[in-house]
Amino acid sequence: MATTRHKVVLARHGETSWSRDWKHTSFSDIPLTPHGREQAACLAPGLEKFDFALVLTSPLVRARETCRIAGLGGRAELEPDLVEWNYGAYEGRTTAEIRESVPGWTVFSHPCPQGETAREVAARVDRVIARARAADGDVVLFAHGHVLRVLTARWLDLDPREGRHFVLSTGTISVLGWERDTPALELWNATG
Repeated sequence: MATTRHKVVLARHGETSWSRDWKHTSFSDIPLTPHGREQAACLAPGLEKFDFALVLTSPLVRARETCRIAGLGGRAELEPDLVEWNYGAYEGRTTAEIRESVPGWTVFSHPCPQGETAREVAARVDRVIARARAADGDVVLFAHGHVLRVLTARWLDLDPREGRHFVLSTGTISVLGWERDTPALELWNATG
C-alpha cells in the first residue's frame, strides 16, 4: 500500500424518490428530489474546506447531480467503478418486499439474483481505493450508499460484508484517513 496520507472524502448523493421509499436502486437512473438537491447544496461548505487533487463521480445522474450542485461538477471525472451495487432482480424492491420470499435477506449476507456479490463490488472499490491512494492530494468520491459502505470496509482492510456496520444516509459526507500508518475512519455520515 502507498504511504501517502491524504484524505478520501465520501459524498453520498442526495435523496431520490427511490431512496426516500427505501427501494434498492442500482442502475435505474433516478434523479434527485427537491430535498435531495437541497442536501447536495448543503454539502458545499464542508467540501470547500478541502483542496481536492481528484474528484471522481459515479456516472449515474443522482451522483453527478450531487457533485454539480455541491460545486465540483466542473472538475469531476466519471468513474464507472463507483456505480451502485447491482441488485439484479431486486432492483426497485424494498428489503421488506424481498424478505417476504427470502427471510432475513440483506445485500451483505444473501445473493442478488442476476446481480453482484459483495466480493464483486469489493473488486471494483479496491481499484478506486488504489486510484485514490495514488493521487497527489485529497480525493472526493460522489457515489451511492452500499458501494461506499463496501469501499469503507475495504479502506479499513475489512471483509466487504463488514460494510453492513456503516449506516450511510443520503446527502452526507464521510472522511477516510489515517491513524499513523493505519487506514482509519475520521468522520462518518455528517450532514451539512
